[in-house]
Amino acid sequence: MKNADIKDPLFLAAVDAIDSGNLPALKTLTGKYPRLVIERLDHPEPGYFKSPYLLWFIADNPIRHQKLPPNITDITQFLVGSVQQESPDTFQEQVDYTLGLVVTGRIPRECGVQIALIDLLIDAGARPGNGHSAIAHGNLAAAQRLVERGGPLTLATAICLGRTNDILSLAKESTIADRETALVAAAFYGKAEMLTFIIELGVNINAYPDAADGFHSHATALHQAVFSGSLESVKVLVAAGANLAAIDLVYKGTPLDWAQYMQTEISDVAAGKKYAAIESFLRSKNQL
Repeated sequence: MKNADIKDPLFLAAVDAIDSGNLPALKTLTGKYPRLVIERLDHPEPGYFKSPYLLWFIADNPIRHQKLPPNITDITQFLVGSVQQESPDTFQEQVDYTLGLVVTGRIPRECGVQIALIDLLIDAGARPGNGHSAIAHGNLAAAQRLVERGGPLTLATAICLGRTNDILSLAKESTIADRETALVAAAFYGKAEMLTFIIELGVNINAYPDAADGFHSHATALHQAVFSGSLESVKVLVAAGANLAAIDLVYKGTPLDWAQYMQTEISDVAAGKKYAAIESFLRSKNQL
């Protein structure tokens, strides 16, 4: 969503106040028009930002400006208090979803406010999740913070955070679904040793994780190993019987297609060579 897509002039003014860090203007607007923190924007476009609440805009996720104002925590604190006062019936929904946008966002991390916003929202009553959505977007520090703040520690999160002792205990109690998510998560981060560990536990190596688990559910572990740039991880999965012809559910590409595509997207020469080596390996296996 772009600000130009917002047709409600008062809602747009409030969003502009958030984006510019103009807290006095935001206080004036919401004080005069409480509906701004109560009602959802009439924006039925499909996607994870469909019909958003005003509070959701504090994370710049989806990205609109590539930055957050220096006083974004003050703005968030004010909006959280306003929602709690004016819309108690939707408060939990609003803060929980806002927390999700913060932990999956790139801009809060790059602006150095992700952890502060996580703490603010949880202190206000947001429920910390299991960290899967955070690790799926490369936000390991956010995932760690969720666990520290009471979020459930899962096998996938423990593996991505390198919590060795927890991995062993969680593995003993893990379900097949737990292992499938952990397998794809380990592949996403190119953790070859962890892939071997999970495979030995027993898992469907070609599974697509359950979307409800919060991790990428559109691709197999082999796709994600390719994405990670780890040839060693790719080799572990192929040796274990990963399907070279598996199609991801969004882009309709095979692991080989992903290796080719990544080379067009990476400007770093060393990274490009890694993907070229993966492509060469997969081609050799496809020819057998």
